[in-house]
Amino acid sequence: MEDLELTVWPPEPIRTERLVLRAPEARDRAAFIELLSSPEVNAYLGGPRPRDEVEREVPEVPARWPGSFVVELDGAMIGQILLRRATGHRRPAAAGKADLGYLFLPRAWGSGYATEACAAALDWLDDALPGEPVVLTTQSANAASMRLAAKLGFTEVERFEAWDAEQWLGVRSPSRRTG
Repeated sequence: MEDLELTVWPPEPIRTERLVLRAPEARDRAAFIELLSSPEVNAYLGGPRPRDEVEREVPEVPARWPGSFVVELDGAMIGQILLRRATGHRRPAAAGKADLGYLFLPRAWGSGYATEACAAALDWLDDALPGEPVVLTTQSANAASMRLAAKLGFTEVERFEAWDAEQWLGVRSPSRRTG
């Protein structure tokens, strides 16, 4: 996210009750490959990419740009949080706003880690860019993602058709603390 370049990046690791959010490191490469090639993780994201293609494309130190956090549990990567500027978004309501994205390995599902990690990342963003509204887009059929959006305080702006499925676009008002 371009504005994040004005802040110190990467920030000090963010610690929650159970997790650490930090910048990606070389030791995370295998988990990134697993995330991007997993049929379960990518069920609502257009499907998985072929593992050999992902292995060729993921650099030694993956996704090291402002707004990309690794989510770590007990020293191992279990997911990724992305905060980036919604440029070229299909929906005018999202254009130019901070956009929250997340991916978690299936073994981390169902334990509240996504809620905990996303809330921490949003609280960090509130401190880094006060007053910044945040958008989140998910397929409306993705029940878990819809529940997460509600827990994080996102409210529906609109539903639209894209990628052969109904999409849900929500917004979170600036400085709405989640933790």
